[in-house]
Amino acid sequence: MANLQKSVPENVQGAFFVDQTCIDCGTCRQVDPATYAEAEDYSFVYHQPQTDEEIREALRALVSCPTGSIGTTTDQPVKTVMDDFPLPIEENLYYNGFTSPKSYGASSYFIQHPEGNWLVDSPKFLPHLIGKFEAMGGIRYIFLTHSDDVGEAARYAEKFKATRIIHEQEAWSQPEAERLIEGFEPVQFLPDFTIIPTPGHTQGSSCLLYKNWALFTGDHLWWEAQEQRLAMPTHYYWNKQKQLESSKKLMNNHFEWILPGHGNRVKLPEASMQVAMKALISIINECSQVNLLNRKEPALRLRRELRKPTALPFPNSDLRPSQKLAASAMRK
Repeated sequence: MANLQKSVPENVQGAFFVDQTCIDCGTCRQVDPATYAEAEDYSFVYHQPQTDEEIREALRALVSCPTGSIGTTTDQPVKTVMDDFPLPIEENLYYNGFTSPKSYGASSYFIQHPEGNWLVDSPKFLPHLIGKFEAMGGIRYIFLTHSDDVGEAARYAEKFKATRIIHEQEAWSQPEAERLIEGFEPVQFLPDFTIIPTPGHTQGSSCLLYKNWALFTGDHLWWEAQEQRLAMPTHYYWNKQKQLESSKKLMNNHFEWILPGHGNRVKLPEASMQVAMKALISIINECSQVNLLNRKEPALRLRRELRKPTALPFPNSDLRPSQKLAASAMRK
């Protein structure tokens, strides 16, 4: 439970606050960007919600926080928003909320499917979510993008007799996983589901492509909302070159949604998604050529070297993709 006495100084005065236990996972900013913002290495409340809907959004972020670092003095009970989860994203895709500290607050997702439902990475193991998953038809498969975000997958697998799917290079994190993905070529697991190994962030990081429409990326790729661009890890990775190669491989696929573990999700028209992917790869290539990615503290170095006015890639401008992204590339 958050402690008002340990409230971070950036909080604006009002009913909601973030305290000093925040781990800067970004969950609150993704769930409710109108209320929460990022300081140097933690979140804070920059706008106090006023309307009933704004308060509800802020409470959704509160219950999704993995470390209980958000508090409120509002009279509205927190339990009133619990039944909102899993939150619908589009069609049969859902965001589970209730992120786990065991996965550093990584987002997890639920896919309702006639041939068996999928859990993508794992939220906290809670009676509320168990009941909701049961009401939605249970869980047949649990896809784990990589070892960092397995959370409480073992408990969900035991509860629902589900098949856990993880790459063999990540199997140490789930030694009793029922299905291991071998090698680094895409695997057509079921007609609507393709598993794409994307080593880089970790040795066996993998993405799940659903219906050539939604790509679940773990910590391989995400959307930077403020700069309107795609991003990938630049200092928390196993192998930078493999990470770049994996991103290039993703361009052979079609998708509109990117649904990450950390960072913002985004939906773009397929053509715009391809533009965004090409722009990301272009700036990474340019930075690699000047050897910036191999320096110590690459994110800090890049901010110094590439400090230019920010230009957004959407809508189109006259700038080259690499120039559009240079000002804010590599924040992570």
